[in-house]
Order: sequence, then C-alpha cells, then structure tokens
Amino acid sequence: MEIKSAQVLVTGGSRGIGAALAREYSAKGARVIVTARSEGDLERVAAEINGVAHVADLSIAETVDNLIQEIESLYGPIDVLVNNAGVETVNPVATVAPADIRAAARTNLETPMVLTRQVLPGMIEREKGALVYLSSLAGTSGFAGMGPYCATKAGLNNFVAALRIELKNTPIHTTLVAPGPVDTRMWDAVETASESIQRSVQRFENLRLLPKTTPEKLAKRVVSATQNGRRHVRHPHRLTLNFWLGEAPRRITEASMIGVKFNPLDHVE
Repeated sequence: MEIKSAQVLVTGGSRGIGAALAREYSAKGARVIVTARSEGDLERVAAEINGVAHVADLSIAETVDNLIQEIESLYGPIDVLVNNAGVETVNPVATVAPADIRAAARTNLETPMVLTRQVLPGMIEREKGALVYLSSLAGTSGFAGMGPYCATKAGLNNFVAALRIELKNTPIHTTLVAPGPVDTRMWDAVETASESIQRSVQRFENLRLLPKTTPEKLAKRVVSATQNGRRHVRHPHRLTLNFWLGEAPRRITEASMIGVKFNPLDHVE
C-alpha cells in the first residue's frame, strides 16, 4: 500500500512503540493521527510529526464504539489502522488483580476487534486499506506470570488469521506484528516484576532466546511491511520455529478455504 499521503491512525501513540510508529509513518509521508489518554505526551508526539492528537481512553467501551466515526468525520477516511494500544499483566494468575485481567482483555483484544469492525466497511467500500496489529511473542505460548496478557495476544493472533481469510478477495491487507522484548516501559515492568517472574525471564535470557530490540527498529519493519503488504513482522528471528509451529494450524485452515468464495460483508439480520 502507498504510505505517502495515506491517513494513518495509531492507537497508543503517546510513547514507546506507538510513538515510534507515528514518527516512521510520518517520515514516509503519511498523515498521522495518534490517540491515547495521555494528553501531554500525545500532543508532544503530534507536534513533532505535524500530526493530529486525538485524546481517547480506549478502556471505555463507549469511546471505542464511537472512535472511528468521530475521527473520520473530523479528518476524513482512515487508510491504515494501527492497533498498538496495549497493557501488560506481570503477576501469577493466583495473584493478579481481577481489574487488571479485565483491562488487558478489553484493551488488548476487545478494542482492536471493535475498531476493526468500525473501520472495515469503509475500507472495503473504498477498496483501499491496511490493518496492523501489535501482538507479541507472548501470543505464541504461555509464559509464567503473564497469563492474561498471553491469552489476549493469542486471541488477537487468531482474530487476524480469521480476518485474513475473510478479506482474501479484497485489496485490504493485514499485518500481524509479534515482537519479543522491546525497550519500552512495558518490558521494564516485566524485568522489575516479582522474583519468580524475574527468574523465568533470566532463564530465557540465559538461553539467548530473548534479544531486545528498540521501538525505532521495530517501527521501520512494521512500516515497510505495511507498504509491501506483508502479513507478518516477527522478532527475534532465532525463534522462527516457535512462530511457525503456532502458525501451522492457521495455514492449514487457510489452505482448506482455497476456492471458497467469501463475502466479507455477508450477514444475517
């Protein structure tokens, strides 16, 4: 997809990966709208890229339900939706706060599904669009101390897999991003969590399975994937087998649907 002059909406765009994505899309000539609830940080990012800051709390269902219509009525059609907003959980299931479980389920899984539902009919009608989803290496397996987070990212992976089949006869592309550790506040929370979680992380680091990347490096790969219609961005490369084992059942389902005509707007009243 042509990024130059495209209108891009980045959720969770006030810092970390979201801010890096906003900068990289803007550097490629896109008009970028960033949304998050942190007004000060959001406005600083928007000013830096000559973009638009749209303050919104995506943990509120009503806000999510109205976000796409509100933004498109103010600024015009969204060509690229980047579902980046997310929250982590870093406690064992027996001790994690129920409120944190609900927040993770809503922000990491429910919100991108609802935003996709809202933006997709317009993209299909215009025959133009790209959908980007920030998942995680944690979506490929269960990691101790991150149960709810792993569950939401695994759910997002399967949602995108189903969506890809639905959109196979359209020009709308999906890109699923699955990074391991990224140098952000979210990973800082993992590294400073309970002793048990730190021991778990240390084991993977000792095995050299969790090399860290930067938001800027990841953003460059994501924007390139958007431009070229690539369906996956994965990190680290040394865990390619892990990713492919998880992807295999989705590919089997996708292959089974070859030749089946699917209308993405078909529905029953």
